[in-house]
Amino acid sequence: MPRQVPYLAGTVLTSIFKSPVEGRRAVRCYNIEGDRQSDLTVHGGPNKAVYCYPSEHYAYWKEQLPASDFSIYGTFGENLTTEGLLESEVAIGDIFRAGTAILKVTQPRMPCFKLGIRFSLPTMVKLFWQSGRAGIYFSIVEEGDLAAGDSIERLAAGPEHVTVADVVHLYRGDETNPELLERAMRSPLSGSWKEEIRERRGLE
Repeated sequence: MPRQVPYLAGTVLTSIFKSPVEGRRAVRCYNIEGDRQSDLTVHGGPNKAVYCYPSEHYAYWKEQLPASDFSIYGTFGENLTTEGLLESEVAIGDIFRAGTAILKVTQPRMPCFKLGIRFSLPTMVKLFWQSGRAGIYFSIVEEGDLAAGDSIERLAAGPEHVTVADVVHLYRGDETNPELLERAMRSPLSGSWKEEIRERRGLE
């Protein structure tokens, strides 16, 4: 839940400090039971209802930031810490069943300054973005419930086969394939990603 934490000369409201929970939780509306986004201008909403971060990335971050504590999942502010859902293998528009809920892949994560607060590291946002390990946002297609240990099953593939990693690479400019760019523009990629990718490439 949102809480005030020290920031610069004052405080800031954030929900990034998360920890594992036991038992089943309802997945409904725009989040998971027990979770509430703090700043709805940039977090939450229908296309950022559930944020997943691959557990496979934790080993990388342990090497990069040995002074930080990665002993519990949820360290990156994710709602679900997953296994087997990598950005390079999950496409925009893919539909999954997690527990009894149905989720749809909408976009990567663009971190805000609060990630730096979480790690007490001002450069964390830059490090996170440079790593390419952005995590995956989902919308809630069908409400349900889930618990730790539930399986996640792909039910349908996105229409353009543009992975979450592809979006990050196109945004950063280290992927210049025009055919991939066209597919990304046709994909159900949410948020301002399409506009920003086009602007960064100088396209009309």
